Amino acid sequence: MFGRVKPLDAILATAEKKSLHRSLGWFQLTLFGIGSVIGTGIFVLTAAGAQKAGPGLMLAFAIAGLVCIVAALCYAEIASMIPVAGSAYTYSYATIGEILAWTVGWALIMEYAIAAAAVSVGWSGYFSGTILHQFFGISLPPWLAAGPLALGGAEGGFINFPAFVIALLVTGLLIVGTSESAKFNAVLVAIKVVALTIFIALTFTSPEFDTAKFNPFLPAGVFGGFGTGVGAVGAAATIFFAYVGFDSVSTAAEETKNPQRNVPIGLIGSLLFCTVFYILVAAGAIGTLGGQPIMGPNGIPFPAGSEELARQCALAQYAQELVCSDEALAHVLRSIGFSTVGNMLGVAAFLALPSVILVLLFGQTRIFFVMSRDGLLPEKLSKVHPKFRTPYVVTALTGGAVAIAAAFFPVGQLADISNAGTLYAFLMVAIAVLVLRKKDAGRKRHFRVPGVWIVAPVTMLGCTFLFFNLPVQAMLFLPIWGALGLVIYFFYGRSHSHLGRGIVEVHEPEIADIEPDIPGVPDRGRP
Repeated sequence: MFGRVKPLDAILATAEKKSLHRSLGWFQLTLFGIGSVIGTGIFVLTAAGAQKAGPGLMLAFAIAGLVCIVAALCYAEIASMIPVAGSAYTYSYATIGEILAWTVGWALIMEYAIAAAAVSVGWSGYFSGTILHQFFGISLPPWLAAGPLALGGAEGGFINFPAFVIALLVTGLLIVGTSESAKFNAVLVAIKVVALTIFIALTFTSPEFDTAKFNPFLPAGVFGGFGTGVGAVGAAATIFFAYVGFDSVSTAAEETKNPQRNVPIGLIGSLLFCTVFYILVAAGAIGTLGGQPIMGPNGIPFPAGSEELARQCALAQYAQELVCSDEALAHVLRSIGFSTVGNMLGVAAFLALPSVILVLLFGQTRIFFVMSRDGLLPEKLSKVHPKFRTPYVVTALTGGAVAIAAAFFPVGQLADISNAGTLYAFLMVAIAVLVLRKKDAGRKRHFRVPGVWIVAPVTMLGCTFLFFNLPVQAMLFLPIWGALGLVIYFFYGRSHSHLGRGIVEVHEPEIADIEPDIPGVPDRGRP
């Protein structure tokens, strides 16, 4: 069952043809990492994180950042060694075999799709609150602005129509092959960083800022208990979503000068910068507006994204609280007298978040594409449009599913489910690094994890620990999704697998031929 391993030599032979120029230093890598990481989580999940941990949200950012650093180092070694499409799915296929690779690919499909839905919901909050309400005085009726109350939406909610529409629009852009340029992406990164820097400056210098608002610092404790999703560690399991994107730095290892020195500097430097930046943003928000969670009758915070919390937030006494805001950072600035700047921050999120949805959908469809080309999923799914040169079937299916999830579920629940898949994929990457060190110790590695026999196990423990601190529903979603995937694998994938039929294929040339190119990444290495 575990004997089908894709030959690493075949993968590397194809990868060698890329011959990418080594031009990136540690400074460029660090900036690239900052641009990849800063965005969705901090704009969207501040309220959900505060509901889980209160001011302890600051500690949650530090915990999640540390787990990301060790996971990033493992990612960097294997990405520089196997620099091909398919991410953790391909790494697993080349090291620990087809069935485990299938579980990783299946989890990644879920991770990217649910993450795209979460960002769509976050964008909807800024669109409804800033663009429609603040600029045009339009308030969407509750049934059009949020999902049903029973699913954690809002009183009178039925469908989050803006989230549904943005997911479909981005899907359409991907199908016709429109991708953002690297220059446009750089502008969006600058907008995000400047907006958050202004937020920090205004909140810390505001007369409303009061250190008394940080007490109690840990209203739900450091560790709320496995499966509860509360406390600083429970919030870290959710806030982990704010760091996803650092793997893009890992994949740039093959284009880096002196990767053994520059890759860890770029990875750790960018993650440390983002962690400090996130902690300062959280401190600014809590110090001015307060960030205490709304407690249930048992003295435990109501679950983020729950029907109970939605009911509390509908009450006048809680409506203006940080934990109840759909556009937390803009709401903070408006509350302390900076309405215009708050609106500008809302516009920054409104402009920047669709590009994040595009990158997430792009990543999901490419993994789907490679799995389909490997025969593990029906090959019709990887059919390329004759005019647009895009994998339009899988893109349309994915985009439709993302739009439906965004229409009916709150952002906190979606982020937790997405994190379950992410943590599993990172765990498998750490295992793959150790397997390759044992199985193929002499193979050339552009970057080697220092102290790998400590770093990789710490990564596994960190990912496992955060996984078990997700809410029970999010934890259960992964094995249920995985069981469905195994049914598909044993009834279809195993018998149709190209590798199982003796066909060894690597899809780098096909990936290079389909459009669009990787969003926001310059066309480096091509003639």
